[in-house]
Amino acid sequence: MRREYDFSRGKSGPVVAGGPGYKVRISIRLDEGVVRWFKERVHEAGGGNYQTLINTALKEYIERSEEPLEGPRRKSVREDVQDAGQSETAGR
Repeated sequence: MRREYDFSRGKSGPVVAGGPGYKVRISIRLDEGVVRWFKERVHEAGGGNYQTLINTALKEYIERSEEPLEGPRRKSVREDVQDAGQSETAGR
């Protein structure tokens, strides 16, 4: 082996450029119960990858969904606001 290597012309990033089916690495926060549910389904199926199962579920939702995303997002915000209000009243 050489004592030193010249990385001056090196490039960062993936070795193989993304193409069809390329997956993007992200950081996402999901409810613990959601992750547990997907892990349990994978375990019941005898193995696999729960992240792939989540990806498949999201793709299926997109394919069959005709409702714009704004509808579920508003519903989620409304539920969060209601939950926060209930927490405040419970602490009184």
